[in-house]
Amino acid sequence: MVELIKGRPVAEALSILRFSPQAAAEPLAKVIASAAANAENNFDMDPDTLVVAVAYVDEGPTLKRIRPRAQGRAYRIRKRTSHITIEVESRAVVKAGGRGGRGAKGRAR
Repeated sequence: MVELIKGRPVAEALSILRFSPQAAAEPLAKVIASAAANAENNFDMDPDTLVVAVAYVDEGPTLKRIRPRAQGRAYRIRKRTSHITIEVESRAVVKAGGRGGRGAKGRAR
């Protein structure tokens, strides 16, 4: 999910996540919206020029629980968590069109 939004404008990243069926889309959208609001309010950045510069998810602490099983045994349940890191930066948004194929520098993926 993170690879879908890396390098995209914030508004486009939020619309991609809004229509993604994966369960991870909602927490990612919340973190991106929070990062954009922090950039706008704390650093006086223009929200229209914000781009997702860095996005990654690390493993967080694991909560260990037990599930009772037959004959007094106990199986371990691992409830995994994660750390979501999103950094936004202000870049000039390049409009499509203009000088044919040589105007804007793009990246193929």
